[in-house]
Amino acid sequence: MTRLLVVHHTPSPACQELLEAVLAGAGTDELPGTVEVVTRPALTAGAADLLAADGVVLGTPANIGTMSGALKHFFDQIYYPALQDSAGLPFGLYVHGGDDTAGAVRDVLRITGGLSWEQAAAPVTTTGPPATADREAAWELGATVALRTLE
Repeated sequence: MTRLLVVHHTPSPACQELLEAVLAGAGTDELPGTVEVVTRPALTAGAADLLAADGVVLGTPANIGTMSGALKHFFDQIYYPALQDSAGLPFGLYVHGGDDTAGAVRDVLRITGGLSWEQAAAPVTTTGPPATADREAAWELGATVALRTLE
């Protein structure tokens, strides 16, 4: 079965809203096949989780101008074990920030580029409380990356 891994750090209600929207999109029955969606907090996700996945969605708050320490910890754990075996992995990213998300997006894209992952959709970024359009974009992100895992 096709597997989508959702790795997230969700310390706030805003991040939780985005996570729930991503999961709803990834689990939609509108997909032309079945995708098993596996959700892991960034502090517990590891290389075995990643290497068993056909795609990944990453979720993080923007903290002090970059991704959360939890998501950085995930990358530290998986980078070398996954470097050879995860090239071409489709991925998506969502980031919530208080007022800016650019540094977090930049840093995640730098690492995923080093891993040679393939961006399946533009990052979803939002500041402040997520609006309907933000939740819809997160749903679309989940559905798009799930669809790419089926290809």
